[in-house]
Amino acid sequence: MPNTPDRVRELIQASGLSQRDFGLRIGLDDSKLSKSLSGSRRFSSLDLARIAELCTVTVDWLITGEEPPLALAARTTGGSAGEAIRAARRYSTLRSDMAAVGFPQPWQPVLQGPAAGNWTERGRRLATNALGAVARRGLSVQQEDLPKLVEEVFGVDVAVVEVGPDFDGLAAASSEAKIIVLATCHLPSRQRFTLAHELGHLLAGDNQELHLDNDVFDKAYAKEPSEIQANAFAAAFLMPEEDMRQAVGTTGLTEASFAALACDWMVTPSALAYRLLNLRLIDAGACERYKAISSANAAALAGRGEELARRTVTTSSTRPPGLLVRDTYAAYETGEATLRPYAGLLGRDVDALRRDLETGSEASSSS
Repeated sequence: MPNTPDRVRELIQASGLSQRDFGLRIGLDDSKLSKSLSGSRRFSSLDLARIAELCTVTVDWLITGEEPPLALAARTTGGSAGEAIRAARRYSTLRSDMAAVGFPQPWQPVLQGPAAGNWTERGRRLATNALGAVARRGLSVQQEDLPKLVEEVFGVDVAVVEVGPDFDGLAAASSEAKIIVLATCHLPSRQRFTLAHELGHLLAGDNQELHLDNDVFDKAYAKEPSEIQANAFAAAFLMPEEDMRQAVGTTGLTEASFAALACDWMVTPSALAYRLLNLRLIDAGACERYKAISSANAAALAGRGEELARRTVTTSSTRPPGLLVRDTYAAYETGEATLRPYAGLLGRDVDALRRDLETGSEASSSS
């Protein structure tokens, strides 16, 4: 069975370079490269990172000989979904490479509990356990930066990318990577619900290795068990039952207080209306009235228009996965990887970024 030295030999042959010149390109003299190819010296993680960079392959492939699980989907799926899958493939490959050099993803699943009850009940139980994990970290789902919370509590890599229309998000999972890719969105509450929905898929272990959601609110998906569960999870996670009951209290809601509640929890009025109906806190007639309110109208009624505009700027912007940004820099800083993965996540030219880092370092040491 081919091993890492065998695969490096293949790359040297395919490169058209001599072994000596190939070694120079990756920072190894001919003696060290020869020893590594013969098996008397192991390729270091930095050696592998430099070979992967030079030959446009992954560290994971150099070690295992296997292509990342999203590779086929990324090549064959078109349109907006194809763009999102290509982003997911890039991030999952990078996550696998980081694991290979000693920086694994800090994935933190939660207890699912018994597989009893219907799919809605399962989703709600999972949300209760997930909210417990959030509370144990001293955090709340009411914080605006939900991607950061999901990364911090559950160890999921969350990215926001610009893709075409008619796509909300995806969840991708492998043994080494748990990724959520969201589309940029001019409706913050929709992107927020999509994030919770995809988190529900990951925590439930649904459709591994890839789960696509072109439209999380599409009624065509509403009858699929995994979608029922993910939607129930998202509603219970973003609008916790105890908090909803406390907000409604004994006096009920007016249109203005309903609008303020939607703004407080950063959810769409329609999602909130259905959640309150399912909790039997409002009746069907009130649900019909409230769900017709738009997010913009709710913000206006609550005097929160400026807040909505600010949040829209954030959700309309791209975002690299925060954990990957952290780990790629740490791998570079400790000499386990090159600077290129970190620069790529930031969208920076690697040489310009290196100059900036070196200049900053010199400035700090001289001050």
